[in-house]
Amino acid sequence: MPGSLRIVMAQLNLLVGDVDGNASLVLEAARRAQNELQADAIVFPELALTGYPPEDLLLRPELYRLVDRALERLCEARLDIDLVVGHPRRENGRSYNTASVVRGGHVIACYDKQCLPNYAVFDEKRYFSAGTEPAVFDLRGVPTALTICEDIWEPGPAAAAAAQGARLLLNLNASPYHMTKWRQREAEVAQRARENAVPIVYVNLVGGQDELVFDGDSFVVDGAGQVALRAPAFDTGLFPVDLRDGAPVPGECAPVLADDESVYRAIVLGVRDYVDKNGFPGVVIGLSGGIDSALTLAIAVDALGADRVEAVMMPSTYTRDISIEDAKREAELLGVRYTMIPIAPVFDAFRGALDERFQGLSTDITEENLQARIRGTLLMAISNKTGAMVLTTGNKSEMAVGYATLYGDMVGGFGAIKDVPKMLVYRLARYRNQLGEVIPRRVLTRAPSAELAPDQEDTDSLPPYEVLDPILERYVERDESVGDIVAAGFDEATVRRVVRMVDRNEYKRRQAAPGVRVTPRAFGRDRRYPITSGLGRGESG
Repeated sequence: MPGSLRIVMAQLNLLVGDVDGNASLVLEAARRAQNELQADAIVFPELALTGYPPEDLLLRPELYRLVDRALERLCEARLDIDLVVGHPRRENGRSYNTASVVRGGHVIACYDKQCLPNYAVFDEKRYFSAGTEPAVFDLRGVPTALTICEDIWEPGPAAAAAAQGARLLLNLNASPYHMTKWRQREAEVAQRARENAVPIVYVNLVGGQDELVFDGDSFVVDGAGQVALRAPAFDTGLFPVDLRDGAPVPGECAPVLADDESVYRAIVLGVRDYVDKNGFPGVVIGLSGGIDSALTLAIAVDALGADRVEAVMMPSTYTRDISIEDAKREAELLGVRYTMIPIAPVFDAFRGALDERFQGLSTDITEENLQARIRGTLLMAISNKTGAMVLTTGNKSEMAVGYATLYGDMVGGFGAIKDVPKMLVYRLARYRNQLGEVIPRRVLTRAPSAELAPDQEDTDSLPPYEVLDPILERYVERDESVGDIVAAGFDEATVRRVVRMVDRNEYKRRQAAPGVRVTPRAFGRDRRYPITSGLGRGESG
């Protein structure tokens, strides 16, 4: 084995579909690794040239022509460093998820991903054919094999590479974030390293892509499965890995983030990238004085800066004075532009227009929803006029049971806390206040209310969130039955009521804005249920 080898982990934020721009980022990083870090090789994330996941872009022939030209650019650069880069490849009518090694002016090795994930947010069997063979190449005297993401979660690909003489594995990843995912990754990679007595360099993507966030967290384990180096989560950068006599030299291990901090940073990154990558100048938020909109406002400011965020308070007859005071205070603490538009005159005009049609009918949820829809219309008018995107403020608990109004509080382009259960909303708000108080304390202690009717509280329509959230976790994320949940100690009538609400409100969730995924089972990409089903019946709302 050689005396020393330096490999750089390129933890990059890439843009899906921008093949030329991604190739430029790859070349810039490779030149820095060569000239500033004196590296022998640089490893990029999975499908780096297209970004991940490219979804049905992979069905367009033009994409492969762009990728071929990008690979030619990498070869023409003739750098004195090996580039290990991920990209899609098409051959004989089949597409592959590929990693190529570019050395000088040539591609000297190619590896096609063997284990194609087809669960949760992954849909790779829709697009790719599976590879069948290891790819082992000589890296400055070290027999080195390539693997891609899911390959390392199964024993076969690593074992096959080791059987062909590999003494080092490079694993290219686009592994999306959810809370505590890092533990699973490190455990799986460590197991593969121990099984084959080889070090593994694990390189992961960073950045937001629609609902998904990629947290980076690249790392290296030695042949005994011990973590030798860990890059920071959620940050881009080039992180050198030194190997001596075939073993990684222990380096700096970025601290593992606590759960609440990691979720908060994931959401901030997801919001920033969704807004910036889609070209919005900023966001506008309906600020109610409640906990959900207060947390969303703080996230937006941390993601974009106060100058790109506008808060709009739209009080009605039922809005409490303390809500107006708290909303104004939140905007002041965060330094954002604050507008107040009372909706009572608009509400009266709408009711007047409907008086004849509703004659003889009692007041009910219709009037509550009308207020929410007026607010949604005003927010969308501001969005249309300014170009700023409406950032929705609904949480996962509300989305689960349909405690939200279509074309009202559900309007908007993106949901910051869409996958955050209500109890976690409170935890994240407390975490954010530890960095500097921006959410008034009484917002954290007041009973939550939509304030659409006199003295209304959420518990008028829902079980307490301390009860609701654990039931939702079991039913939505763990797929437990009513019987399973009741056996765990929950009241049967409450469980059945919650399950009915979840089942019959799929039609609302289908019309909701996308939002950052932070749990293992988010609505949308993860959980795809039929709207028309014998499990529940739709209702207006």
